[in-house]
Amino acid sequence: MSTERELHDFPRGRWRSLLFLILGLVVAVGLAIAGIVPRVRAENKLARETVERSIPIVEVTEPKRGAPAEEIVLPGNVQAFADAPIFARTSGYVRRWTADLGAHVAKGQVLAEIETPEVDQQLEQARADVATAAANLNLSELTAKRAEELLKTDSIAHQDADNARGDANAKKAMLTAAQANVKRLQELQSFEKVYAPFAGVITSRNTDVGQLVDAGGASGATRELYHLSALNTLRVFVNVPQVYSHVARPGTDAYLTLAELAGKRFPGKLVRTAGAIDATNRTLRVEVDLDNRGGEVMPGAYAQVHLRLAEGVPTLLVPVSALIFRADGLRIATVGPGNHARLSTIVPGRDFGNEIEVLGGLPPGRQLVDNPPDSLVDGQEVRIAAQRPAAGGTKGGG
Repeated sequence: MSTERELHDFPRGRWRSLLFLILGLVVAVGLAIAGIVPRVRAENKLARETVERSIPIVEVTEPKRGAPAEEIVLPGNVQAFADAPIFARTSGYVRRWTADLGAHVAKGQVLAEIETPEVDQQLEQARADVATAAANLNLSELTAKRAEELLKTDSIAHQDADNARGDANAKKAMLTAAQANVKRLQELQSFEKVYAPFAGVITSRNTDVGQLVDAGGASGATRELYHLSALNTLRVFVNVPQVYSHVARPGTDAYLTLAELAGKRFPGKLVRTAGAIDATNRTLRVEVDLDNRGGEVMPGAYAQVHLRLAEGVPTLLVPVSALIFRADGLRIATVGPGNHARLSTIVPGRDFGNEIEVLGGLPPGRQLVDNPPDSLVDGQEVRIAAQRPAAGGTKGGG
């Protein structure tokens, strides 16, 4: 009864104000919801569109099977058949040198002469030591012989005779050591002349008259006097892709071409293989020997090696537009499971203009990304574009 009385006594103006306040709050909340919800939806839509647009859209193609190759062209590194640094084997001063840069020398030819006054004096001393040791041995042998005669008549003790024999044996050993020292110094003295170990061309001279040189080798800190290369026959090393490894056999004919000698072919022959596939790049290292008595090809050159295969090898062809040129080599992009791009390093073969032959590195059963974006990285998610209708194709009708 009291509550009804209080409501009945509540002024009618206040009721109206309270009602307007409640209606205002409802309208404000409605307006806020009407403004926030579309904004949230727009932001969510923008986020989805941003994520979708960040995924590159790519076109894919299938590699084609090429005709069996009967000749392959591969890069090769030309090296001298024999190549050796020439060091001094004794210490001294260069008296003279006889061969300069580019000189053709015969096997056993003297290249330089070295003065070794210390070795010469040591040899003289060693010879004197031999003479001293020989004289001491002669005296000890005479003493031992007399002791043996006196021992027969019991004129001396057995100990004295044993001492005499031991002294003679010791003097004999000293003579042998002195003679060995003489031979050692004679060998060092023979190194005063530096000889060419094989016939070839001097590709470097690093000495001059009066220069002090030390005995050393390739593993030491001493500097080489000469560098000698045999150039009549050259070795050309080629990495043959695994797909051709079973037909790249010793005896296979080959020829070389050089960019600086356009139009010229230099015949050679594959003479040996490594006999094992390199697990890093899946290639077989082979050696092609080249007759270079004309001297036109120089060691260290880059050459194109043409190998004539005894039987054809099937290959794959991909469009040039699918190639990715990176600092770590020529690569392609394929679409793997889950529409993720996979970058693979390939071994290129022949170039046919719009298409290039791939000898290795292309994963089987994968779609190839055509015109890949430069920003594409391995493992990145991609979207495959809708296939374009073939030109001149017919439309399906009902």
